[in-house]
Amino acid sequence: MNYKQINSPTNPLIKHIVTLHAAKNRTKSQQFIAEGFRAISTIIKAGNQPLNLFVIEDLLYDAQQLVNDSLIIVVPPAVMEKISAAQSPSGLLATFKIPQQPAMAALSAGLVLAQVTDPGNMGTLIRTAAAMNKKTVVCIETVDPWNPKVVQATAGAIGSVSIFRMSWDELLKHKNNIPLYALVASEGKNPSSVLLKSGLIVVGSESHGIHQEWVEQCDEKVTLPMPGNFESLNAAVAGSIALYLAATEN
Repeated sequence: MNYKQINSPTNPLIKHIVTLHAAKNRTKSQQFIAEGFRAISTIIKAGNQPLNLFVIEDLLYDAQQLVNDSLIIVVPPAVMEKISAAQSPSGLLATFKIPQQPAMAALSAGLVLAQVTDPGNMGTLIRTAAAMNKKTVVCIETVDPWNPKVVQATAGAIGSVSIFRMSWDELLKHKNNIPLYALVASEGKNPSSVLLKSGLIVVGSESHGIHQEWVEQCDEKVTLPMPGNFESLNAAVAGSIALYLAATEN
């Protein structure tokens, strides 16, 4: 038995984990948290080693399937509730190092999240990008991608993509020959008339879409046809459909 136990909610490590609920502290320590067996195992399978894995005693066997005992810290349910960012803690919580941002030269076809602020939408879009084998996710003026709610909504898929955080001007400067396709509610081209798989699909904010000046600086505007005559789709749904269309192009 090489795992550790922490019973006190005032333990310095427990206090540190609680600070990771705030973006400024995640940035300062370059650490993030993930919760639940599926999310943690998916991040690990993508090649990311956890720093620590906190677990309640009832789930110790599950934790031992993920990491060796030296990384496991058994805590009582009250301490798990303190460190968890979830309304209903799963009983498994891991900390990971935030990956360093890749070099700008590593930008490839994928997804641009432009002022997406809802953690659920952001997480869903990252998860879809990973599922469609897109490795680049660019975040511009968004919610922190390492927010626990975002990580949870990705179901751990955030460990399988490269997260780039930059300004719109930096994207224009470094995208090289990768076309930008602005996903707009109306008056854009049919997706079948552009080569989505070769470009960066730009998805805008939930309430306002993509900043108009940014739309004009994209290479093409793309609108998903909606036979049901609806005005628009949720940002995560629209972006996910576009990513699927890009992945299934001939």
